[in-house]
Amino acid sequence: MKRKMTATVEFEKQTKTLIDDLKSVCANYGLGNDGNEFKIITQVFLYKFLNDKFVHEVKKIDPKVAKADDWEEVLKEYSDDDYEMLMLQMSESTAKIRPDHFISSLFERQNEPKFAEIFDNTLLDIAKENSDIFSVITEGGEKITLFENISKYVTDKRDEFCKAIVNKLVGFSFEGIFHEKFDFYATIFEYLIKDYNTNSGGKYAEYFTPHAVAKIMARCLVQEDVSNVTCYDPSAGSGTLLMNLAHQIGEDKCSIYSQDISQKSSNLLRLNLILNDLVHSIPNIVKGNTILDPYHKENGDLQKFDYIVSNPPFKLDFSDFRDELDSKENHDRFFAGVPNVPAKKKESMAIYLMFLQHIMYSLKDTGKAAIVVPTGFITAQSGIDKKIRQKMVENKMLAGVVSMPSNIFATTGTNVSVLFLDKVNEGDVVLIDASNLGETIKEGKNQKTVLTFNEEEKIIETFNSKEAIDDFSVVVSYEDIKAKNYSLSAGQYFEVKIEYVDITREEFENKLKGFEDKLKNLFAESKELEKEINENLKTLNYE
Repeated sequence: MKRKMTATVEFEKQTKTLIDDLKSVCANYGLGNDGNEFKIITQVFLYKFLNDKFVHEVKKIDPKVAKADDWEEVLKEYSDDDYEMLMLQMSESTAKIRPDHFISSLFERQNEPKFAEIFDNTLLDIAKENSDIFSVITEGGEKITLFENISKYVTDKRDEFCKAIVNKLVGFSFEGIFHEKFDFYATIFEYLIKDYNTNSGGKYAEYFTPHAVAKIMARCLVQEDVSNVTCYDPSAGSGTLLMNLAHQIGEDKCSIYSQDISQKSSNLLRLNLILNDLVHSIPNIVKGNTILDPYHKENGDLQKFDYIVSNPPFKLDFSDFRDELDSKENHDRFFAGVPNVPAKKKESMAIYLMFLQHIMYSLKDTGKAAIVVPTGFITAQSGIDKKIRQKMVENKMLAGVVSMPSNIFATTGTNVSVLFLDKVNEGDVVLIDASNLGETIKEGKNQKTVLTFNEEEKIIETFNSKEAIDDFSVVVSYEDIKAKNYSLSAGQYFEVKIEYVDITREEFENKLKGFEDKLKNLFAESKELEKEINENLKTLNYE
């Protein structure tokens, strides 16, 4: 076991070194901190991963390849028909790659004229060959393939740039990590995208939800063995929530569906699916506007899902299509209404309320969901917020709420809570106040609260067992929630404890006299202050 852990740590180190080397090449050719560096790094990394996985699968199928000192020469001896048969034996999670597309083939050809064209055409050929399974689609039906012409992002010395990339790829193989599981790939994925986790304006964008939050959501949602289920995220980002959920269920027991308006996020999600052996779900990944034009449909209506997870954007300017949402055909989906356009700050429109209503509408009759919301949502006394909570309670689909520590997301001061829905919840509702948990660490210029492993487990076990713990959790009925004006804040249900201590009459009289004396002093000070203020007022003159 120790040897396996040591090997895993070594592969993690080598993989991170490869990522750093690719970033170094980009920096040397003028692409450091360039917006296009992200496209190059992620596509080259994916090309390397798919190349090595193909070789790994071939060696499992053909013993001759596995035993050969030069496996590439063995593959070159295959006839076209034999090679097609070989590829048919592979799982759909393995991209089809031909011998002249291997990294080793590119390495041998790097001194040929116009090598950048050879490099780009190799990637484009692989993308075309695997378009049906590996393409993300847009809401308009266009395909976003695996790779593009990446040397175009370099203004000068394109051949040398592509040679430098290939030379970094040949010195390391992913073959030793294909047995690794979710935790390994989650770490690698986060390292791969950490420098690109910003939006176009340079502002941190949180393309992944903190793993502690994602883990809690997945393990509180899925408490039993299930199979052949659908998992959906209408604002998927890079897919951290979906990956955690799929891992909890079993990657081979579920199908992933998603939609996100960002092409960058959709490409990141595809990469995440490939790393986590969820290639079968890539055709369900859609780049598009979920709220205005939801893509996934069945029999003319929106598709319903077994599990939904989401960390939607909280605020966004959707004034351009606000009136389209507030239309007759959308009234069932947006039952609580559409936020009005603020007079001054359009960007403060609460779009998470739209996602929340969309999720409730998109659940199967037996469906479950977990959604990150601003903590202010759980106590709002009026408006769309309260109407949504009211429906959750009236329809008995609220399973619980976990209020998280502040700064659980490194980039926002907004306190967040996680809502858990269960359309067949037969018991009471568990409300957890985890706001006092966590350790504060510094992440760059930001402070972040991190839950310890034991704290994560405490939240999960308390939620799943519906256990009441003093000043931490409470279990309430739907009637209790109605009586509290539909508040979902655990603190409002905690009992106020009064400790009684036996004292003698003499002790009681002494305490009472002490209070009386203190009050007399305070009243005397108050009168002096009142007199001083009145005298000062008399000195004021109009000038």
